[in-house]
Amino acid sequence: MGVKMSRGRRTLLFMTVPSILLVLVFSYLPIFGWVYTFFDYRIGYRLLNCEFVGLDNLIYAFSDPYIMTVILNTLIISVLGLSGLPLAGIIAILLSEVRGKKFKKVVQTVITVPNFISWIIIYSIMFSLFSNDGMLTVVFRQMTGNMDSTTTLLTNLGTAKLFMVMTNIWKTVGYNSIIFFAAITGIDSQLYDAASVDGAGRWQKIWHITIPGLLPTFITLLIISVGGILNNGFEQYYVFVNPMIQRNIEVVDYYVYRIGMLQNDITVSTAVSMVKSFISVVLVFGVNRLSKTLLGQSIM
Repeated sequence: MGVKMSRGRRTLLFMTVPSILLVLVFSYLPIFGWVYTFFDYRIGYRLLNCEFVGLDNLIYAFSDPYIMTVILNTLIISVLGLSGLPLAGIIAILLSEVRGKKFKKVVQTVITVPNFISWIIIYSIMFSLFSNDGMLTVVFRQMTGNMDSTTTLLTNLGTAKLFMVMTNIWKTVGYNSIIFFAAITGIDSQLYDAASVDGAGRWQKIWHITIPGLLPTFITLLIISVGGILNNGFEQYYVFVNPMIQRNIEVVDYYVYRIGMLQNDITVSTAVSMVKSFISVVLVFGVNRLSKTLLGQSIM
């Protein structure tokens, strides 16, 4: 005999339908496009009229030495970007210790706003600050007396990766801190009361109660971030890339776009994208397994 579902649960179930449909349409249906990898596809021809080439496109794509540079760029930028998670946790902990509610709200709003600004606007801001005639560039040159220099943060090959990482952290750290702050509010207040009775100070409470309480949230965000370590975004690199720094900041997503859309090599770009997805899935399960083994916590 089946269990009758309450009206409230049915309502919650129906509320998930739009999200499920969005995931199916934009995350699962495109998987059928992977079939182009195994054909010598030409734009304007039906797929069935194209020659079946098997794994030739995959072999060709990964025989290019430059693809390893692109993958290395992606890994370095993504791994460095993971430092934004503990930074967001630290910000959340510090804000939770602030007594002034108005000050806390102002700070949360200020650091969260960049997350809702498009990369086009952010690039415009960075260009006005760090371009050859940018405000901060001019000030720095005046301070150093090097007025003849033409190198800027937007064109410096040596600092390009770090600049991309710092820009992305600045954009996302506020939003991630809200997630950690919400986790802090979910910690049982009786734990803090008991610690106060035992004579624990503020830093002792943070170390023994707040940080362990944030650990499950941190693990969840870390696993999600590692799963997307090869999927570190397209928009940022599309607007920031230029010939002077392209070799150091070109990531897999931008490479797939450039090969597929600008050079019309759909099959090779599809092959690279497919392999990227497989690697991402392996990383998710690997980190989840590692977390379960070392910390006894996982999300799957």
